[in-house]
Formats: sequence, C-alpha cells, structure tokens
Amino acid sequence: MKKRLLTKLLILMFIVGLVLTGCNFNSSEESTDTPEATKEDSAKDAGVEQVLNMSESAEIPTMDSVHAHDGVSFTALNNVKEGLYRLGLEHNAVLAIAKDHQASEDGLVHTFTLRDAKWSNGDPVTAHDFVYAWQRIFKDTGHYASMFETAKILNATEIINGDKQAEELGVKALDDKTLEVTLSGPNPLLPQNLTFPSFLPQNQEFVESQGDQYALEASNMLYNGPFVLSEWKHDQSWQYKKNPDYWDAETVKLEEINTFVVKEASTELNLYETHELDRVDLTAATVDEYQDDETFSFVDDAEIRFLRFNHTLEALGNENIRRAIDMGWDKKAHAEVILNNGSKPLYALVPKGFSTSPDGKGFRDLNGPFNQGTFEEAQAFLDKGLEEIGKETATISIMSSDDESMMKTAEYLKNQLETNLSGLKVEIKVVPFQQRLELEKAIDYGISISSWGPDYNDPMTYLGMWVTDGSANRMGYSNPEYDALIEKINEEQNPTDRYAMMLEAEKILFEDAAIGPAYQVTNAVLQRLYVKDLAYHPSGAEFSFKWAYIKK
Repeated sequence: MKKRLLTKLLILMFIVGLVLTGCNFNSSEESTDTPEATKEDSAKDAGVEQVLNMSESAEIPTMDSVHAHDGVSFTALNNVKEGLYRLGLEHNAVLAIAKDHQASEDGLVHTFTLRDAKWSNGDPVTAHDFVYAWQRIFKDTGHYASMFETAKILNATEIINGDKQAEELGVKALDDKTLEVTLSGPNPLLPQNLTFPSFLPQNQEFVESQGDQYALEASNMLYNGPFVLSEWKHDQSWQYKKNPDYWDAETVKLEEINTFVVKEASTELNLYETHELDRVDLTAATVDEYQDDETFSFVDDAEIRFLRFNHTLEALGNENIRRAIDMGWDKKAHAEVILNNGSKPLYALVPKGFSTSPDGKGFRDLNGPFNQGTFEEAQAFLDKGLEEIGKETATISIMSSDDESMMKTAEYLKNQLETNLSGLKVEIKVVPFQQRLELEKAIDYGISISSWGPDYNDPMTYLGMWVTDGSANRMGYSNPEYDALIEKINEEQNPTDRYAMMLEAEKILFEDAAIGPAYQVTNAVLQRLYVKDLAYHPSGAEFSFKWAYIKK
C-alpha cells in the first residue's frame, strides 16, 4: 500500500483506451511493457551483477493471497505470483497470465485465454487455479472479498451477505486455458481491478496438500511470477531469485533481490551509507542533511495516514468527542516539523491529486477540507461529548505500530491532545505491525494510527472501506444512509452522477466524524542512480521488480 500518484493524463488515457478498443482488451496490452532503452542498456551492462538490496519496516504478515491485506504482503506476492493482469512499468494494466481478453457487447461476460505458463513445480497454470483461488477467498473469509464487489463479479455481494454460496461466484473454467468471468454490471476498470493480489491464482492440489502450513515458509508455496521466494528468515529478511520458468523470463534482468527487515531509521540509513541498501526512505531528522544529495528525491504518494476510532467504546462512540480529537491537534506542524519529509496535512479522506471528475475538476477542489477549527472549538466539542456520556474526563488509548514515523506521530498526538484539550488523557500502546493489523481486525483498540493506500485508481478505493461490517471497516462504524449511498454508487453507470454521489459519501463520513485524517504521505527517498526502472505503483502492490535492472 505506499504508492505514487498517477497523472491525470494517464488516467484519461486508460479510460479512453478502453473505449477505443471496445470489447477487445488484447490490443497493445499484449506488450511486456519493457522500454527499448531498458533492453539496450541492459545488454550493454550484461557484466554488471544484477542484485538489488531493499528494506521493509516489518515482516511479511502472510504470503497467502486469500488473506493478504497489507502493503508488505502485496509487494511480495506481486513479484512471485501473477494473475490475469499486472501493473506495468507505467502503472497501466497489462496482460499477464492472460494473453487475450474479450468481452461481450453488453460488457458483462469476459473471456480470458491463458498463455502457456507454469507453476514452480512444473504444473501448468490453468483456469481452474483462478476459480479455486477466487472462491477460496469467500470460503476462508479473506480480507478482500470486497474487491470482488468492486470489480462487479457476479454474485459477490450475495455471497458476502450469506445469500449464495462461493461456488456461485461469476467465474468458470470453460477448459484449462479459458476462463469466463461474468459481471453484475459493466465495469471499465476491470483490467485495473484484476491487477490486485486478491485475484491471483492458486494451485488447489498443492494448497490442500500443505494444509495449515500453506504459505508459512518459502518452501510451502508455488510461484508463477517473475521471481521465486528463495529464502525467508522471519523477522529478519527474505530473498527473491529470478524464476527461470516464468513465461516472460527474458524481460527480467535482476537475478536477486534481498529485502531486510529494518525498523530503526538510523540503522536503515547506515546500511545505505555502507552500500548495503540501494533505496531508503528518510525521516524528519535526516531530510535536511540529504536534500542536496544527487540520489535524493521527494516521491508523491496516494497513501494516507489516519486515526481509526473504535466506535464501540463509550467515549469514542460519541461523535462530539471524535470531532474534538480530530480538531484538537496541529496537523500542519506535524507534517512540516515532525515528519519533515514532504508529507501534507490531511483534512479529508480522498487525497489531493488522486482523482478528477468527468469534467476535469479535482476531487479535493470540489469537496474541500472538513472539520477544521480552533482548539477552543475542539474543547467545546469535547465538553459537549463528555456531558453526553456523563463523564468529566476520558482516558483513551492510541495504538501505533513499531516503526519510527508511527511512534513519533503517536507521541506528538498525545502531547497535542493533552495540551490542547482539558479533560482528555492519552495512553500510547506500541505493537508490531502485524499485531496492529490483527487488533484492528478484532476492533481491540481505542484509537489506531492506521494507513491506507489505494487498491485501484478510483475514489471508491477509499470510500468503500466504511460500509457496515466491511472487511476494511475495522472500527464498528455504521450508517445505513452511507451504506445505501455506496450501494447506489456501485450500481450507477453515469460517470457524472456517480462522481456527485462519491462527493456526497465523503461528506456523510465527516458529518459523522467517523475517522480522523492525519496526513497524505510523501516519501523523501534516497535511491542509487544505478537502479533503473524500479516501478513504484500508485495503487495495489508498492513495487514491481520485473523491469528493474542495475546499470553502472
């Protein structure tokens, strides 16, 4: 989930491209998306060791695509597995395991012809592998069953609601090489949706042979992507190696990628300085020092950080107390001084620059900011909320994962709230990243400093999170009016009317003070100049290594 923003032109080109190609999705998407310059440069530097060294702040929570719901897992899965489509070097959806995609005139029935591709044990990748994996997401209550609703796969909603069985999902293997996908309504974003890791295939015989050990170790998985996971030292590191059996192995130049789990920013920077890492994100303390470095750059992102409120608790179930907390801290100073990495204060849900309306106006320009006010106004909301719950004071817990930026945000937030709001006490609870995800899922926290990167390039990737009992809700928020509006948005075919509804949905969310936005991520990055074509995606998986190479 940490993703660079797509340009408006790219989005328009993508949508216009779908219109121009009509029901034939094959066209230029057959390309492996490898620039000619990349091929030439790679050939010139054939003698250079093709090894890339990266870092992550946390362990991989899961390598089972059915249960993955975080950026670390998505990046790993994106590089060792492949679905019908993948995100290309320029972040467009390019054909992957599918070599051809045809759609019926009404846009409801999509037929995919699979290319000759193999799993790492030599088995062919078949249409049955997609049927099995997609149905398994519903049978195993995977985190991203909602993505099948978003993609408008037939009966996804009914299966989630318990009205139909997983076997009734609109996906069918016509034969080993032909997959038929039926939608509940036309969806021009389907290729983009299908790049998401939840739509990856799985080999049924292998998964079932592993039982509850499946995907727990590098050896408990099968791979069909550009790389294989050759080594996985839990909580320490993992290693990718080029997959010689990948159908497009000729395009892949890197022989090895080493990823190290580094939680301390100072340690990460030291590893970069000693040339043991090729890319690092800087923290507030080091940005100024490195701004003149030739390897430094600011990389805009569509990821947001925000406060999840546990609506099931007495104090945080109160709208006025939530509003007071959201209003009671200086977000601008936090972004500019505490983070000091180009990140921007956030006063809404959908980030700036992410989406434009059909007539070319920015989502943020149309909806503006929400819940801005003085600390005195925040105090008034808190006093009213405390009176409503019959308390003079309230103590809340703020949960943070154990990476440096999150912990600094928690400390700053505690100081600000206790300084600016009389009657509020704050406790901080720091947990490992994976534990934070599990506690959020169980709604076992007070406030969680959370993050969200877009799964696809549409405001609904943010707005669709908050439906009652939705898999991404994780805070007990429920508003029937909001649920009904989201359902209408999912059914609306008129782009202008749909956009107006999305604007209204965001307004409802902040009328309820449902969440507390914090900041829109910008990454201050040091990356070796010899690292070429490392794709940093705006949605879905963070990185693709397929086109990357080393040129010295």
